[in-house]
Amino acid sequence: MSTDADTGMLLVAVRAQPRAKRVSVVGGVADAAGRMRLRVAVTAPAEDGRATRAVCDAVAEAFGVAASRVSLRSGGTSREKLLRVEGDREMLTARLQVLLGG
Repeated sequence: MSTDADTGMLLVAVRAQPRAKRVSVVGGVADAAGRMRLRVAVTAPAEDGRATRAVCDAVAEAFGVAASRVSLRSGGTSREKLLRVEGDREMLTARLQVLLGG
């Protein structure tokens, strides 16, 4: 996770879970390198980018920003994705800490 003070944005590393029973954005999970990622479950299948779009929408709702303020930076075909969330940096960072459970 990182922030960019000049543009008011946060890069959020996520672990996507497509085809879940319900949409949820809660808790963190460590990746293979031990870095924390936000766990995002979505009901959409991992086909034709549908799960990626659903992950972006779920993250936007969890952070309280418009869907247009969340974009994919990397990981379009992977469960591990890096998203760019635009908005007030302090608010985004505080919300991320709550979502990660810390």
